[in-house]
Amino acid sequence: MSSAHRLAVLGCAVMVASSAAGCASATKAVTGKDSPSAITMGTTNVTSVLDPAGAYDAGSWLVLNNTFQSLLSFPPGATVPQPEAAQSCGFTGGDAITYACTLRSGLKFSNGHALTSEDVVFSVQRMLKINDPSGPASLLSTIKSVEAKGQDKVVFHLKAPDAVLPAKLASAAGSIVDHQVFPADALLANDKLVGSGPYKIDSIATIEGGENPGKVSLSANSEYKGDNKPTSGKFALRYFNAPDELKSALEKGEVDLADNSLEPSAGAKIKDDQMAGKGDLKVAEGESAETRYLVLNTKDAVTGNPAVRQAVAQLIDRKALSRTVYANTVQPLYSLVPAGITGHNTSFADRYGDPSVDKAKKILSNAKISTPVKITLTWSRARAGAAEMEQIKKDLENGGVFQVDIKQEPDWKKYQEGWKAGSYQAYTVGWTPDYADPDNFVSPIVVDGGAFHNGWDDPRISGKLVPASIKLTDRSAGGAYGQIQNIVAEGVPVIPLFQAKSFYASRNDITGVDGTVDTTGIFRFWEIGRNGTK
Repeated sequence: MSSAHRLAVLGCAVMVASSAAGCASATKAVTGKDSPSAITMGTTNVTSVLDPAGAYDAGSWLVLNNTFQSLLSFPPGATVPQPEAAQSCGFTGGDAITYACTLRSGLKFSNGHALTSEDVVFSVQRMLKINDPSGPASLLSTIKSVEAKGQDKVVFHLKAPDAVLPAKLASAAGSIVDHQVFPADALLANDKLVGSGPYKIDSIATIEGGENPGKVSLSANSEYKGDNKPTSGKFALRYFNAPDELKSALEKGEVDLADNSLEPSAGAKIKDDQMAGKGDLKVAEGESAETRYLVLNTKDAVTGNPAVRQAVAQLIDRKALSRTVYANTVQPLYSLVPAGITGHNTSFADRYGDPSVDKAKKILSNAKISTPVKITLTWSRARAGAAEMEQIKKDLENGGVFQVDIKQEPDWKKYQEGWKAGSYQAYTVGWTPDYADPDNFVSPIVVDGGAFHNGWDDPRISGKLVPASIKLTDRSAGGAYGQIQNIVAEGVPVIPLFQAKSFYASRNDITGVDGTVDTTGIFRFWEIGRNGTK
């Protein structure tokens, strides 16, 4: 499907990146806390554009998921989207090609304008018309047309069956905008945004020397009609360039909580102190669908050989990576689809078992490939820094199977350009899902080279299994995804390394963090409060 070609790119930050690089300093934008009553959250997921039609990264979706409504949303702990701005939604036939929603009554944007079916239609048509290369329009590419029927009903007509449409509409790509405020053919400036979500944007402090947000200040939206009433009347989001800067701000009390951006050992230390009854910080730990992969260029003269890729897969020690490098803040991942998402299996463990030098050498010997095989590993950013690649190098050089050279490209934009150009043999990339469905770990990653442009495509997946699975309105029927992951373990275009745990650190007086830690990847500001305040 066309979403497989999408590039989750936005200036200095991306959905597929762990952190930003090559940006102006976000930390210098603001110092100290917001208003005394505000809860301030810190993140290293720096962003630049907040207009839903051009925003496609973790840093912007943090804001959009809390300030805009979509027809549907994922409640805490849910993997099936439920009505939010809509009162009800559903496919009108068994072919997953016509989808209809009826809106709640009395919906309004934060500026007081009524939110009607006209705004929903405008939002979809606008996104597809603008088709910003850094935006999420590709997620809605199966929509042929959308029409309003009266003030409260919207009907989507699809080009082909797409049972994943509800999950896509529940993401920030489905944000409903005010047709009286947003231009139909251009992005709106960050400081002009108007939504209908639980919070509204009060102000945006920009990064020194640029226009990118450094801090977004929010307050409860009095016009909001929905189930997600804010616990705190004021909330602020601050952006930091590096984990150590975020850690310092948390320790100084400049932020009240941090998302999953802290360096692993720092998060582990906070947890250890908490268990020992020391300090004024705590950790909420839970499930996450954030994943990390070692991507292999299948068009390269060396890694283009399936035997080389299989030998790499045979040597990767995920347990050591998780335990030694990431201080148990991640868990080993043995499949394309992470645990907690329908269709997850253990295809790489089933095929390769424990790391084995003898098995790796046999794979290469059977393919008449002599050892050591010379290979270059390239990386840009990782929460654990260079230690991640050093562990992978150690694994691959075990027994003299490979001879590994490590290179870093710290500029994220250049790093992306490099993998798109096929310049790297093997490279690490993280993936944060757009929505909690197995298709979001398949179509964008392994169909026709995927978002990582590694040149691999298997017609069994792209021509048969994906088209068949995308039609299934019962998303729990995940048999096709098991077959897909088994084929990936055989062809090894990517190697799953680990699945992150949600590891949110906060001050002891902050409440509600546990209630928003799940595999959806959505951080719900409205759940967060402070003891003794509103």
